[in-house]
Amino acid sequence: MSFFKSRYRVDLSDLQAVCEANYWRLLRLMPAMADQDERRIAVDTGDGQSQALVMRVLERCRYTSTLQLLHERVHEWLVPPSMEVRLYHDAGMAEVVAAYNRRRFRGVYPYPNEQMLQPDEKYQLNLFLGEWLGHCQRHGQSAVPVELSR
Repeated sequence: MSFFKSRYRVDLSDLQAVCEANYWRLLRLMPAMADQDERRIAVDTGDGQSQALVMRVLERCRYTSTLQLLHERVHEWLVPPSMEVRLYHDAGMAEVVAAYNRRRFRGVYPYPNEQMLQPDEKYQLNLFLGEWLGHCQRHGQSAVPVELSR
């Protein structure tokens, strides 16, 4: 019996599935991304207050787009989540490329490390993005009606 934890290995198909789901969530939340530079979605917090998810296009290229996602600050003592996400339109995937003032996340980190990043930090960030977007889909309201193109 071994007492040592086995080394983390990236489950590439699982990471791709998370990134594909995030791509479609983002397109549902911002269907006019090709033309629209910013979209605000009010999100009900359940305590009578409202926050806003701001999705801002930072870059548009032929096969990729980069979005900045952030929640507007509700309390001055709480730093809301913020991240940059790159959408790969040809692959139908969206990947977190920046968060917590860090850019480019490796697939695997040794643990422990100086930054105290988890061995699967990249996967965890993309999973969090999916949960965040799902919450906004369930509880968000837009001042401008969302028109889905099919």
